[in-house]
Amino acid sequence: MDAFTALYREELSRLVAGLVSMVGGLQAAEEVAQEAFEAALVQWPASGWPPSPRAWLIRTARHKALDRVRRRLNFEGKRSELEAMARTSDQSPDLSDEEAERLFPDERLKLLFTCCHPALSMEARVALSLRALCGLTTEEIARAFLVPVPTLAQRLVRAKQKIHTAGIPYRVPAEALLPDRVEAVLAVIYLVFNEGYAATSGEERVRLALCDQAIRLGRTMMELMPRRRDVQGLLALMLLHDSRRDARTGPDGEAILLEQQDRSRWNRAQIDEGLRLLEAALAGGPPGAYELQAAIAAVHARAAAAPQTDWAQIAGLYAILARVQPTPVVELNRAVAIAMAGALEHGLALVEELDRGGALERYAALPAAKADLLWRSGRFRAAAAEYERALSLTASAPERRFLEQRLHESRRRAERPA
Repeated sequence: MDAFTALYREELSRLVAGLVSMVGGLQAAEEVAQEAFEAALVQWPASGWPPSPRAWLIRTARHKALDRVRRRLNFEGKRSELEAMARTSDQSPDLSDEEAERLFPDERLKLLFTCCHPALSMEARVALSLRALCGLTTEEIARAFLVPVPTLAQRLVRAKQKIHTAGIPYRVPAEALLPDRVEAVLAVIYLVFNEGYAATSGEERVRLALCDQAIRLGRTMMELMPRRRDVQGLLALMLLHDSRRDARTGPDGEAILLEQQDRSRWNRAQIDEGLRLLEAALAGGPPGAYELQAAIAAVHARAAAAPQTDWAQIAGLYAILARVQPTPVVELNRAVAIAMAGALEHGLALVEELDRGGALERYAALPAAKADLLWRSGRFRAAAAEYERALSLTASAPERRFLEQRLHESRRRAERPA
């Protein structure tokens, strides 16, 4: 990934969040932020990168926002507001990041709570937040929801219209109103982390900026609601998974499976913090979905080596999770855990049953998991067919390279004399 793309992913949501109040709406804020990046794409190749790209983008975005406000509003009625905006917009483009933070504070939490207003459907809250806050493409979000792209696009349009027509306020709600929105906020943070941890498209297997942003938002939620067990569970889950980031890819960006990772490269400080948070969350009563997923991640974290992993315990935790969160994806993970615990044929039969059900027909992980289990059972020709199917559903370049290697090896082994 080039430096400009990395900057775009890191700063777009921050710009959008800071512009919403200024330009009077989410759609306009997204357009202004895009215009600022387009200006940078035109000017920087000739003039070179500014000392502080963030400050340059802030200054450019504020100028473009001011132009929009001037065109839209009665100038005389808004003179003082426009003059104040103009003064701050004329700040030097060579501001430091610290000075840029003071001029343009990070307002992404406000944007997240706006997108997660109870007036919107749960699906719309999550989809809109992923688009506005995290800059995920419509295609990426559609893959996360396992729905067609046009369906997701219409959902985003309707959500933005609802925010505008209903006059939904742009702010973090009062403490008494927080519980009504926490479920959707946590769902968004979780999906942001998932897209960062296992990118569904592009050249990177891990989008570090998204992982970091999700963890930062999780910590902010902990500050707002420190005793909520689902908040503790989600942050624990993200930390435990993120602790493996350095071991999940090789020097050339190739994917490294969990069982093959060098565990000495796992981040022990993150693991310890995640385990403490999980312990606190589990002490409060029956576990919810995030606590159970964190408990599964903790089993992996506690295993000194892959062969020591307690797959039977993981299968049992997935069985509980399937009652709390009965989804086909959870059932797929449970089936794989059963297979890894020693019941390979039983686990494979469960995966095949899910496959016949059709609920995960767009989910690349299903044929990939099925292929892996077939590989382990020595049925390489059948494994090759599933690896080929997984490839047709995968847009991530590192995952494609891994699947292609497995496909080639499966075919090679299938051709060996019996």
